[in-house]
Amino acid sequence: MLTRDTRGVYIIAATPFAPDGAVDTDSLRRLVQFYIGHGVTGLTILGMMGEADKLTPEERRLVIDTVMDEAGSLPVVVGVSDPGLDNLRALGAYAMDKGAAGLMVAPSKGPAREDRVEGYFHAVCDALPEAPIVFQDFPLSTGIPVSPHLIRRLSDAREQIVMLKHEDWPGLSKISALRGMEDGARRRLSILCGNGGLYLPQELARGADGAMTGFAFPEALVQTVELHHKGDTDAAEDLFDRYLPVLRHEQQPGFGLALRKHTLMRRGAIASDTTRAPGPKLTDTDIAELDRLLGRLETRLKE
Repeated sequence: MLTRDTRGVYIIAATPFAPDGAVDTDSLRRLVQFYIGHGVTGLTILGMMGEADKLTPEERRLVIDTVMDEAGSLPVVVGVSDPGLDNLRALGAYAMDKGAAGLMVAPSKGPAREDRVEGYFHAVCDALPEAPIVFQDFPLSTGIPVSPHLIRRLSDAREQIVMLKHEDWPGLSKISALRGMEDGARRRLSILCGNGGLYLPQELARGADGAMTGFAFPEALVQTVELHHKGDTDAAEDLFDRYLPVLRHEQQPGFGLALRKHTLMRRGAIASDTTRAPGPKLTDTDIAELDRLLGRLETRLKE
């Protein structure tokens, strides 16, 4: 189970699709083994990168079943965000029954008022009282900015809110503010960061515990976090910088998922780079551009 001391890299897993758009469970199993082989601490499924909003309820349960069966003892966090609280409760209960380590929830869409967000997370906790909760703070996607004080207040009030998935942007000062609020009387909050890992070295320096994000080279995230936790911050940043051009390229809104899936396909992790419709598709020029970046990365890694 997730705790307030959880650290490492919980990779956000893609959902592989066959060319006809069906969930490709064989590729999903292969992808889980790919992530395990690159040393991730855990997996997070059915997030935004996992195209969860394009899956039927039956397909979401199929993804949970497949990943939980393949992951073995590796902890798995399940994204359960949904406009309907009853739907969220049902999927969350299903995931926990299957052995999930925790559930990831983003604020529901609506007026950007903190009292509404606060009430919503209390309702989520009441609906799933035994589940460790990851508060997904992604205002660039949800349109709902959340202050460090609200996050801290919720984490103080609800024992089960054990982790922040931090992907505010810019957001380094938010990490500092949250760590500054911790003292002997307050429980710490685990902080894992998103945004593809784009600012990971700086986030770690501010007090983040690791990453909860997707990147087609999970080993880059794993090694950066491990080096930082060992105290070798310069080596961590030097390693990270080698991957930065590809990571930055993947961070293009919407379009980046197609790039990431194509790279995962090239690396043998999935059979097809299909995104579910309506989703981006790469042109020959896009592929040539990505190939050049990957070739330059390969050269840098040999130096």
